Amino acid sequence: MRFSAAFSVASLASVALAVPAPGAFADTGGSDVYAAQSTALTLSPTSNVKGKSFDRYVSIWFENTDYDMAAGDSNFQWFAKKGITLTQNYAVTHPSEPNYMAAVGGDYFGLNSDPFIAIPQNVSSVVDLLEDKGISWGLYQEDMPYSGYEGFAWVNQKNGANAYVRKHNPEILYNSVATKPERAAKIKNTTMFSVDLENDQLPQWMFITPNMTSDGHDTSVTVAGEWLRNFLEPLLEDKRFMDNTLVLITFDENETYTIQNKVFSILLGDSVPQELVGTTDSNYYNHYSEISTVEANWDLYTLGRWDVGANVFSHVAKTTGDRLRSWYPDNANGVPLSNYYFNVSYPGIFHSKKYAPQPVPDCHSRRMGRTTLPAIKKEWISQQDKNYYNGQLEIPDGAHPPVYPYKY
Repeated sequence: MRFSAAFSVASLASVALAVPAPGAFADTGGSDVYAAQSTALTLSPTSNVKGKSFDRYVSIWFENTDYDMAAGDSNFQWFAKKGITLTQNYAVTHPSEPNYMAAVGGDYFGLNSDPFIAIPQNVSSVVDLLEDKGISWGLYQEDMPYSGYEGFAWVNQKNGANAYVRKHNPEILYNSVATKPERAAKIKNTTMFSVDLENDQLPQWMFITPNMTSDGHDTSVTVAGEWLRNFLEPLLEDKRFMDNTLVLITFDENETYTIQNKVFSILLGDSVPQELVGTTDSNYYNHYSEISTVEANWDLYTLGRWDVGANVFSHVAKTTGDRLRSWYPDNANGVPLSNYYFNVSYPGIFHSKKYAPQPVPDCHSRRMGRTTLPAIKKEWISQQDKNYYNGQLEIPDGAHPPVYPYKY
């Protein structure tokens, strides 16, 4: 059967709903998927680009759990003792999909639901920054039926349980990745993680998503913690994985919408200084800090979006020279951080009810000598009057939307 849910396409030049072209997404019926499995391209390139603080970055995401609930789980506590617990790390909105989108693209463009989204090719992501410096990358998605699969979901074929979902696969949302076979081939099932590990072919940047059972979405934080313990603990002593590596364990969002959208997060790995193991970090971070930390570590260009102002993780910043900043109310409509809940999306092109124009990237951004990717500048330098990013730490939410430089 063909996927028939809403399909949204955004262009930075114009915005419209569109019917997907043939091949724009995959059939989700069993026979079609099984046929594609035998021919799907899978790639596992490697690289060895030295970073200032770490040489490999691994992000593992779980689902919909309040900070205190995750912090109270015995398995997450076990990992916390081996790393740095981030006590002020925030999601950027609800529900799931915009958070995944933001973590690799630097914005969620107003998205306030979990539809089938395909972001056009002229919108860049962290993949463009990594490839510019020759850094290998890959995503591993539990129960994804084959590499580069674009379908909305894939259920467990034995019991019908939710398994893989597109909304938890951040790079497949970007057509700049999904429509390029050599890029889509690097988005693989977690079974390929085991193969790549065995062949010593793990990339330097990884994003790992458990399935809807393992990530706690359809189960509990207890199940999520057990999955993490089984998956990650053996890797902590495996030099094919743990070789100047930084691992982030985090959640996409919290569960309770009436409190701040703070997510339990841990940094660990052999790149973490021994004196910081078992400590906490109370600096303000959000999902954009993943991008800014990677940018700082490998001296990458930026996306010119919310990544530019996001705090770099503290122990990495000490190596790169990045200055950590505190939330400054004057840069946030005069509102302190305590009054920002990040529980509702601000207007945008993907918002189901509240439209706002698409902001173009800040082509003049500069942080610690890092500037906007030249390819982004080439695309958008002539439209800087449509840019609302200015390198600030303070990001908007639905109650405190972005301030546009023009009326619309």
